[in-house]
Amino acid sequence: MNERHQEIASTMPVELDSLPRLRGFRLRGLEMTRLETFIDAAFAFAITMLVIAAQQIPDDIETLLAAFKNVPAFVASVIVLGIFWRGHWLWSRRYGLEDGISIFISWAMIVTILIYMYPLKAIFSSMWFLLSGGRVGHTLGPHSESQVRALFAVFALGFTAIAVEVVLLNLRAWQLREPLRLNVKERLITLYEVTGWSIPVGIGIVSLVLALTLPREQIEWSGWVYFSMVILVPLHSACRKQRME
Repeated sequence: MNERHQEIASTMPVELDSLPRLRGFRLRGLEMTRLETFIDAAFAFAITMLVIAAQQIPDDIETLLAAFKNVPAFVASVIVLGIFWRGHWLWSRRYGLEDGISIFISWAMIVTILIYMYPLKAIFSSMWFLLSGGRVGHTLGPHSESQVRALFAVFALGFTAIAVEVVLLNLRAWQLREPLRLNVKERLITLYEVTGWSIPVGIGIVSLVLALTLPREQIEWSGWVYFSMVILVPLHSACRKQRME
């Protein structure tokens, strides 16, 4: 065990079994760290920037009703950000890591989130505009084929990058399994977190390829492909539960 591993091991309680548990996982990071506080602030800022009336509070009925057209896109965007936030929150609670590599990955996640929120809202606004026949959301306006490809590609890159960062955080925990004194069940859960977050990574890569290769009239499939996670993620969870039992 190297010096860094010894430092991490020294922060662990002597009696790990006395720690609170979440679904059988002993929570080593119950106290909020400065890193986690900063991550939470970044997510809160991103959500603030997605509010339904971005410029100011509506002061007339027409502006108010127009602002409410953004509600579905806002809710969908918050759900996506919430999924990523929970991934980091769960990692923080389980492992309580604040080493150099973990800090670097978390900072990369902050930067990606703050960039990703713009194409996130644009894609969801366009999706709801299409599904509702223009009743909610907003169209992207006049655009060329290359601009549409660029938007879907940027969205896919951001989505993939955040998912990769969550994968890397869990891989870091796996790398430190000895100083963290993970038991057999906790090691399995860690590995399943890595494979589980690899699903959005794969979907994001597929979306990126579709955005760059599909004909213009079929490029929307670059966005619809994300909904395959509605099937793939529960399937992975069911397999995980069966294997764990």
